[in-house]
Amino acid sequence: MLSRLSIRDIVLIERLDIDFAPGLSVLTGETGAGKSILLDALSLALGARGDASLVRHGAAQGQVTAVFDVPRNHPAREILAENAIEDDGDIILRRLQTADGRTRVFVNDQPSSVTLMRDIGRALVEIHGQHDDRALVDPGAHRDLLDAFGGHLGAVHSTGEAWRYWRQAEQDLARHRAKVEAAAREADYLRASVAELAKLDPQPGEETELAELRSVMMRAEKIAAEIHDAQDVLSGPASPLPQLASLLRRLQRKAGEAPGLLEDVVKSLDEAMISLDAAQSGVEAALRATEYDPQRLEKAEERLFALRAAARKHNVVVDNLAQLRDTMSADLADLDAGEEKLAALEKQAAAAREAYDQLAAELSGLRHAVATGLAKAVMAELPALKLERAEFIVEIASEPANRLEEGIDQIEFWVRTNPGTRPGPMMKVASGGELSRFLLALKVALADRGSAPTLVFDEIDTGVGGAVADAIGQRLARLSKRVQVLSVTHAPQVAARAATHFLISKSGTDRVATRIAEMDRGARQEEIARMLAGASITDEARAAAERLLRENTVAS
Repeated sequence: MLSRLSIRDIVLIERLDIDFAPGLSVLTGETGAGKSILLDALSLALGARGDASLVRHGAAQGQVTAVFDVPRNHPAREILAENAIEDDGDIILRRLQTADGRTRVFVNDQPSSVTLMRDIGRALVEIHGQHDDRALVDPGAHRDLLDAFGGHLGAVHSTGEAWRYWRQAEQDLARHRAKVEAAAREADYLRASVAELAKLDPQPGEETELAELRSVMMRAEKIAAEIHDAQDVLSGPASPLPQLASLLRRLQRKAGEAPGLLEDVVKSLDEAMISLDAAQSGVEAALRATEYDPQRLEKAEERLFALRAAARKHNVVVDNLAQLRDTMSADLADLDAGEEKLAALEKQAAAAREAYDQLAAELSGLRHAVATGLAKAVMAELPALKLERAEFIVEIASEPANRLEEGIDQIEFWVRTNPGTRPGPMMKVASGGELSRFLLALKVALADRGSAPTLVFDEIDTGVGGAVADAIGQRLARLSKRVQVLSVTHAPQVAARAATHFLISKSGTDRVATRIAEMDRGARQEEIARMLAGASITDEARAAAERLLRENTVAS
């Protein structure tokens, strides 16, 4: 329940702290005293749209803090847990609204978002009025209310689980089907590529080895050409060695005929022959060292060029060709096995859809069965609210093909205000006053099922007579035994039934401020007398107020 509301600098409210109790609390006061401002402030703390105009004139910012005391298992605490908000006591919603239009939100003193505040606020408070868009006129809430009234939330949960399982199965099937279809489109290319790469059989690091071997062999080829030229000079047909050898032999024979004349020449020629022989041997050794197989070079080049061409074709580096081959082989294997898996997934999705359809049909049957009971319960409240000629209808449209997480039913509350008229959605057919009474009857029928722990009724007794106002008061009091009820009212019959009565008033001349005070028995009698008599309170009005208070004290 709402245990405390603190307001600072909001419109006419300068500083206000209100402690609320369980049961029925009413707020009364003269027109213009600020009752609507109080509800606007509460709405701000529940996540309503902020506005700079809400800040009191002259203040830099306004602030509203709402404190709630709810059980540990309340849905609002689940929202806190899902959003990692600390939760060790009361739930505290605080909203700062600045004069320049900015707004800040705190949930349990942690900075938060307006969206989260709104979600928590909806779980804690329902505000019902003639023109309030948070009331039960939202068709999106009607299905939940019917389910809460029927008490088949377990079936709703099971249906939701089946729907999520079916949707997941459908998504798995769609993903796998897309993969199989894509693989099938590339199957010929994959098979050709795998065959090509299997034949090529690339090995990791092979490109580097081949490139190095090719470089060495090409260098050897270039050096060997120069060595062959040297060999041709030293050992070929034009070699000077035979002539030099012949010359040396002739000079050696003549050296003895002219002693001392040719010895040095013969010696030099002999040393030259030795050096040339050594050079010839060195050239032959070098030639043998640089010997290579031209066919080997050719094969190495062909292999290297083939690897690089395959890499360009598949847009990968040479070292990744082997991995590409394995990946393509695996894709082909998946394609072959994919058809079998596709059939299995189709069967699984069909079974999941069938399971959902069965649960959704059972849930729909429960809803149709309980709709009559809810309609009767609401209809039972209508005569006392002067809607005895009206009809309340739970309209259910079931579409098995329209599978939703919540089931196959679209549910909306319809009304017929007079016999012979066309029924239609409650929000469109009922007038403002009628709508408020329909909502009250519905909340009484639902009791504490599907209800927030705090219900706020904003002037739902406007424009009704004394008997209807008394019926409204009875029903608000009945509701307050199950949930906390706050009612802004102009009806003395409603005010007299309250457990707590607050008076809202304005004070000040130069700077007007709205104030609120809890009244004792005497003050309540005077206020109810004012509500009965108007500006001039008579003794008769005071006596009537006393009778109302006494009768409702006895009734409670």
